[in-house]
Order: sequence, then structure tokens, then C-alpha cells
Amino acid sequence: MRKVCTAFIIFLFNQSFGQQTFTAVVENETTGLAMPSIHILNLTQTIGTITNRKGEFEIVAEANDTLYFSYLGYKPLKIALTNDMIKFGNSKFKMTELAFALEEIVVRAYQLTGYLDVDVRNAPINTVKRYSISGLPNLGYESGSRNPNKFSKIVGSAFSPADFLHNIFGKNPIQMRKLKKMRADNEIKNLLASKFDRQVLKQLLGLKRIDIEEILRNCSYSNAFMTEANDLQILEAISSCYEEYRILQL
Repeated sequence: MRKVCTAFIIFLFNQSFGQQTFTAVVENETTGLAMPSIHILNLTQTIGTITNRKGEFEIVAEANDTLYFSYLGYKPLKIALTNDMIKFGNSKFKMTELAFALEEIVVRAYQLTGYLDVDVRNAPINTVKRYSISGLPNLGYESGSRNPNKFSKIVGSAFSPADFLHNIFGKNPIQMRKLKKMRADNEIKNLLASKFDRQVLKQLLGLKRIDIEEILRNCSYSNAFMTEANDLQILEAISSCYEEYRILQL
């Protein structure tokens, strides 16, 4: 019995040691004030958290992990943790505000004649289909005509979408396995739902923006979806595409 208890204590010690946490503070570089609600992602372990009202945060991390700081209107910050940062735990990170120049937007109203048959013929038609994503608001999202058998039909053809997806998914298994962890972390999902620039996705997946767009294009997602979807919707689309690819490789 004593041996069992000792083994259990050793197990708990190893578990707690393996889940070492890192604490720090985030401040505005200009004002020196604490910044609440900053999203911090541990890109190495694919987990996220946010700062509290005092700009403080705590996240599971170890030396050599990479932290990514993101906040609307501020320059993203990417930090590689050192042993000293982990040991002393008194780090302060500064975020720099970005200056945006708003471009002129011209809005052109569609002119209606008042005659239904004429207006229906002249109105622009969006031919792409719509679909919904589980867990997101009940809204429709643009998509191309997706065919579950598409990949199997084109395997072997030169420069086919299947070849491209193999180069992305097949050669990046570690990055692609992060998809499941990303979808399970609420802080990461909340951050992605507010983003449209693909910057966080690029960091998390280790892919270039052009690769993300090519994945979606080769999985028959429309240009409208790729332009208008937020990063969480893009993540769900890539995940769906990856699952189809995995099934076809079995």
C-alpha cells in the first residue's frame, strides 16, 4: 500500500512539473498602463489565455515556447521564452499601437425600377452555395460546390488539387494535428472569431497566407467565403478539408 501511495505522489509531482506556468504583465508601450483583454497564445503548445484588468496573465509554458500577443489596433508581439523568464516570472511585455489610415469607400446603391420582373432579371445573382458551421451563429456562409469524392477522382493527375493537399497536409502532420487542439481551446476560438486578417492562423498553423488560400480553393470554397469569413470560420473549413483528406488516405 505504501508503495502505491509513493508512486501516486511521484506521478502527481511529475504531472505538476510538466504543467509549469508562466506569469507576466502586458502594458501599453506609450502610456505604461496595464492592458486588459490581451489574447496570448502559446504557439508551441497550442493553448491560449487573456490578460485580466491589471494586464496580468498566466499560461502553461516552458523555456523555448513561443508566445504570441494579439489585440485589435496593436502590433502583434511574438516572444520566445527563456529560462530566466520562466525562473523569475517578473516579465513585462509592451505592445505598440498601430496608426491606421482609412481609405475612402464608395457605396453604390442598386437602382430599382419598381417592376418586380425587371428588377429580378437585373439584380446580381450570387451562385455560390451556403452552409453553416457547427458551434457558430446560425448564419449562412459562402461555399463552392463541394464534392466528397473530388479528391479520389483526381488522384494521379498532374498538378491536381490532391497533389497540392498532400504537399500541405502530408508534409505538415504536426501543424495539421494542431487543428484539433485549436478547436478545443475556447480562448483561441474567441480570438479567431474576432479576426479576419489570417495573421493568427498563419502563426498557429505555420503556413503562409497563400497556402491557406490554396487549401480552401482546392477544397472548393468560394472566393467570397475566403474574403469575408473570419479566422474561426476559415479554421473550421480547413479542418473539414483535412478530415476529408485523411479519410481518403486510409
